[in-house]
Amino acid sequence: STFKFILLAGMVLQNSATVLVGRYTRAGVPHEDRYLVNHLIVITEIGKFLLSCVFEYVQTNGGLVQSIQTNVIDKPYDALKIMIPALLYLVQNTLLYVALSNLTAPLFQVTYQAKLVTTAIVSVIMLNRKYSFQQWICLGLLSVGVAVVVLDSKGEDKSAEKEDEGPPQSMAIGLGSVAIACTSSALAGVYFEKVIKTSSSGDKKKPVSVWMRNMQLAFFTIITALLQGMWSKESAETGGLQATNYFHGFTGWTWFLVFLQAGGGLLVAAVIKYADNVLKGLATGVSVCFATGVSTILFGTPISGQFAVGALVILVSVYFFSNPLATKEK
Repeated sequence: STFKFILLAGMVLQNSATVLVGRYTRAGVPHEDRYLVNHLIVITEIGKFLLSCVFEYVQTNGGLVQSIQTNVIDKPYDALKIMIPALLYLVQNTLLYVALSNLTAPLFQVTYQAKLVTTAIVSVIMLNRKYSFQQWICLGLLSVGVAVVVLDSKGEDKSAEKEDEGPPQSMAIGLGSVAIACTSSALAGVYFEKVIKTSSSGDKKKPVSVWMRNMQLAFFTIITALLQGMWSKESAETGGLQATNYFHGFTGWTWFLVFLQAGGGLLVAAVIKYADNVLKGLATGVSVCFATGVSTILFGTPISGQFAVGALVILVSVYFFSNPLATKEK
């Protein structure tokens, strides 16, 4: 239980820090001084790939090359399955930074909890998973909480646009990006889970490790991100220094964000392997409160009573969705 608590604390800190640092490196920064999101994603995925290689090397007692031979070269079609979630994660990661550029950290954190709803729906469709009446009630309350927070933030968003020295922010673009990112996250996560659980169903050999799957996922994400960068509208518009210097706009905080994202990907894998999705959902909910409090202290983000009520409804919904009441449990 101590190890699970450490994982919980790690996920709360990672989720909160990623949102806060991501917001800090995007909002209020002049367009010509910003890093390209595509470049950040490529560097982050390279970090995930290298870290996954290290963990796979340790787990196989130095048999990394043999593991690649067995799981990739000898079974190319099995490895290609991971290309689908890689594309979906690329869409998700790109849109998350668009959302962070247009929404405050607390508003982003809270509205992004809608991914619990989309994940539940996709799980029912793709994995034939069943949820209790209590869990569906929690999903409904979660949607209500998100709506309360969004309605409360519309008025504040207009005044924030005028005060912000950076590029103009759009609530519609921010919320639209969050909605598509939630859907992409749900599809990618459920598909990835399905691949992990079914890849070894008809194979009596040792199942593919989580680290090897992460290596494959990072590899395909790097390839798709590089291809996307070649004809990216963002790259075409900036040109000049940003087009020639891959690390343009990379500050110390940007590199810290890369570290948080790369480490966070492996932390999620560890949670799935050593704990469960209940812990992951709980950590995400707790991070909403933590990030909101820190954002209020550091950035002076105003928190109204309506926002607090909506956030509380979301937190309670996330908790009881992840921890059903023990009434008729086995």
